[in-house]
Amino acid sequence: MYISIIVQYSCNVKESTKKVVISPVDYVDPFIGTDFFGHTFPGATLPFGMVQLSPDNGVEGWTYSSGYAYQNTTIMGFSHTHLSGTGNTLCGDVLLMPTVGSELQVVPGSEDDPDAGYRSRFDHEDEVASPGYYSTLLKDYNVKVELTTTKRVGMHRYTFPKAKKVSIILDLGHSIGGTFPENISKITIVNDSVITGIKNSKGVNVYFTAQFSKPFKYYGTFDAGYYTPESGASLFPYKNEEKGSKVGAFLVYETEENEQILVKVGLSYVSIEGAEKNLEAELNHWDFDQVKNDAKNIWNKEISKLTVETSSEDDKQIFYTAVYRSLLSQQTAQDEDGKYFGMDGKIHTMEKGDFYPSFSVWDTYRTEHPLMTIIAPDHVNDMVRSIVAKTRELGWLPAQHFRNEFTESMVGDHLIPLIVDAYVKGYRDYDAEFIYNAMVTKALNLPPAPLPSSVGRSGLKDYIKLGYTPYDKVTEAVPNTLELAYDDWCIAQMAKEMGKEDDYQLFMNRAKNYTNLFDEETQFFRPKKSNGSWLPELGKNKQEIVKAGDHSYYKYFDPLLVGRRPSRHYTESNAWQYLWSVQHDPVGLVKLLGGNDNFSNRLDQFFTMSPTISLPKYVGVVGTIGQYVQGNQPSHHVAYLYNYAQKPWLTQKMARQVTEQLYRSGQGGLCGNEDMGSLSSWYILSAMGFYPVTPGQTQYAIGSPIFDKATIQLAGGKTFKIIALNNSPENKYIQSAKLNDEFFNRSWIDHKEIMEGGTLLINMGPRPNEERAISPEARPYSMSN
Repeated sequence: MYISIIVQYSCNVKESTKKVVISPVDYVDPFIGTDFFGHTFPGATLPFGMVQLSPDNGVEGWTYSSGYAYQNTTIMGFSHTHLSGTGNTLCGDVLLMPTVGSELQVVPGSEDDPDAGYRSRFDHEDEVASPGYYSTLLKDYNVKVELTTTKRVGMHRYTFPKAKKVSIILDLGHSIGGTFPENISKITIVNDSVITGIKNSKGVNVYFTAQFSKPFKYYGTFDAGYYTPESGASLFPYKNEEKGSKVGAFLVYETEENEQILVKVGLSYVSIEGAEKNLEAELNHWDFDQVKNDAKNIWNKEISKLTVETSSEDDKQIFYTAVYRSLLSQQTAQDEDGKYFGMDGKIHTMEKGDFYPSFSVWDTYRTEHPLMTIIAPDHVNDMVRSIVAKTRELGWLPAQHFRNEFTESMVGDHLIPLIVDAYVKGYRDYDAEFIYNAMVTKALNLPPAPLPSSVGRSGLKDYIKLGYTPYDKVTEAVPNTLELAYDDWCIAQMAKEMGKEDDYQLFMNRAKNYTNLFDEETQFFRPKKSNGSWLPELGKNKQEIVKAGDHSYYKYFDPLLVGRRPSRHYTESNAWQYLWSVQHDPVGLVKLLGGNDNFSNRLDQFFTMSPTISLPKYVGVVGTIGQYVQGNQPSHHVAYLYNYAQKPWLTQKMARQVTEQLYRSGQGGLCGNEDMGSLSSWYILSAMGFYPVTPGQTQYAIGSPIFDKATIQLAGGKTFKIIALNNSPENKYIQSAKLNDEFFNRSWIDHKEIMEGGTLLINMGPRPNEERAISPEARPYSMSN
């Protein structure tokens, strides 16, 4: 007998051949990225779901920004909200934890001393995770925990031993990143099988209703932030309501051997009534296995929009897991009746589609959102409509934000490329005129009162007056200038599509502002002062920090220095890594660096030099090839830039190297923060052989496909196939290509060509074909083309 694994859309065993036939969903490993600061979570969720029901084993510090780190072998409990792969410590709302024993504990205890609380030890050997399902054994209590979800409801199944006293703790004081005194929550025990409440999660209200399959024998509330002087404890038996920052409930049962108790938890960001309606609409029964199987089928349908053929089982696992991660990263937040909590603090109704509360756009505009325009077209208009709604409610176009709470954080104005990329690709089912005017208003003006100036573009007045943002006034002034120039280019593209010629000319001129910070002497984008002088070079000087009122900055220019906020000149990167951040005009950058050969040589140096940076070290410099950093977004497009210097075989070499070297199976398989799908989306696109260097226009740069065949399922039953003949790790170079049987001699493909369906047939070989796709016309789009 032999076993082979075949990608199909059903799960069965063929008796005649004894082959195991599995579906794309079965390749997914939710543990990929749970180690080495990938910051992913292994728990249960659905594509674009509101609930992310997952184990938490830590809440303090950057390591636990998803609530789970693989190296920790204790579990605090199972909470219902998580972000995928950010460095933000948010969520972890409405935690449940089953326990066994006579002592009732209402604090979790620590990893070093789990016996000091309700925390339990566990073994990874007892963990099982698949799309829509998670299970583990709590060793301290001998309780098997199983989790699954619908879109807005989490479902728990606990299998208990025979015991006189088992307890389920519901802890509203649990939060990733910690709970603060001003975060006042409320819990209400409605009857012997229903609990409702409001969890205040760093200012965001999460409403819930929890139904239990078995009535409680005993019950009560607790306040872990208060100890009564009489009892010295925090417990309030048979009390049915509690308010405070660290409140919760305990529910006590007596169980038989292998008795199962199930819990259904419906969430809402609107009201308890909304949570109840969501639960009733989505889960009006107690059949856990049905919910689990439904979740698997939903995932398989979505993941199967992309299928691949290769002899490498590892590559299939990495690929399908990446598709899974890309589809869970964008989370919805409206109730089943369309109601959602708006940026103005009021309740609104989404008349059409889903409402998206979080946009980590400094990360996701580059890969995640362009990928969605291919594999999730039904959701793209919803995302832009969500931005339109937020803009109306706030009275201002926001930028990067999480859970509908907006404070300006990362440089740039990157909701703009998300919107424009969708618009130029034909996604226009929203008020385009309104959102265009909002983009232009923000690009030209400071925010009106009562909005603080911090929600506007950083350094806008100087950017308009000087053509750059000066380091003596603006933190991270270099990337701020480069990224605003790109954002302005994006506005220009939408202006052109809408026939607004004056705006087009204005913003195309501003798109050239990146050139104002290019220093011909050092050949870097270099910090420049308000008076036009360059930041002095480090040379033999000792680096120091200059303080000027509330502003501070590093005194000397060092191309290898990343530094620390608020004094650094570059965003999570150094001058080497930001040298390439001119996505809208790579050909212009080629010219600045002295032409094709000089540009390529500089790229070669970038990929082969030491990865060491100047002190202080920075945690985001991971996944390195030379100074290239796959673990952080500013480098993500760089391997594709050789195409613009008319040397596409070098893009093929480096894109293949990054794909194969820095993505692996297993829990340590991600080289950096997943960042809401951005690392996974990079892999999906690059593994298929193309990449969106310049979101905001419709071309993708060609790289090196790693699969023998990749198929994209499109609307109307159409497909687009990328077939790589003679493909292997050695045969990484494109020898020739045909698109729909026509000679294909360029290093880009258009979005429309993909979405209309067809076949890109590529012949691969072990040596570069230095005659293919080398004309100026074969290069992808660039502003200077």
